[in-house]
Amino acid sequence: MSRIYARRRLSLAAALTGLIAMVGLFNGPAASAALPTPVSAATARTYLASLTVATEDRTGYNRDLFPHWITISGTCNTRETVLKRDGTNVVTSSACAATSGSWYSVYDGATWTAASDLDIDHLVPLAEAWDSGADGWTTSQRQGFANDLTRPQLIAVTDNVNQSKSDQDPAEWMPSRTAYACTYVRAWVQVKYYYDLSVDSAEKSKLSSVLSGC
Repeated sequence: MSRIYARRRLSLAAALTGLIAMVGLFNGPAASAALPTPVSAATARTYLASLTVATEDRTGYNRDLFPHWITISGTCNTRETVLKRDGTNVVTSSACAATSGSWYSVYDGATWTAASDLDIDHLVPLAEAWDSGADGWTTSQRQGFANDLTRPQLIAVTDNVNQSKSDQDPAEWMPSRTAYACTYVRAWVQVKYYYDLSVDSAEKSKLSSVLSGC
């Protein structure tokens, strides 16, 4: 699956953004919702135009094929790392569990003070990735996708909102906060482009429509 890594030549800026975010996570002040900044709308439109349009096929999908919430640093796994990154005044235990803090969910505008009220959303869902190319990846590549802190792929949001989104693409589901629509589709396209994933026709139409207004 070397085609996935052909995108790496375009990812220097994203890698630097991710590095800065990680430095801030462990050494800087508390942050609020810190999804890595997606590419611009103009760049997203260029990326979208180059994506393969194909019918989705979920045959053989299993969530366990995407090992997720791996250890990131010390006792902190991916979920705990994103909770700390995306929250304000987050306090963690020696096991890296968030014991207090505040989280603003950009999808619906809700604020929470208990980590248990948050899910970590895979912006491009794992099943969606499987449908559009990840069925041909290695387990290691799927693990990288499921725990990607560098691209705008993981974000802490209200748990039932994430559950209502499930594995739907933007043609089927968008955040209820319309103010977040542009950020959401820019991030979606960037992730799909980086991982060389396809889009279906309805998905591409919706992405194009939203991006035209950004």
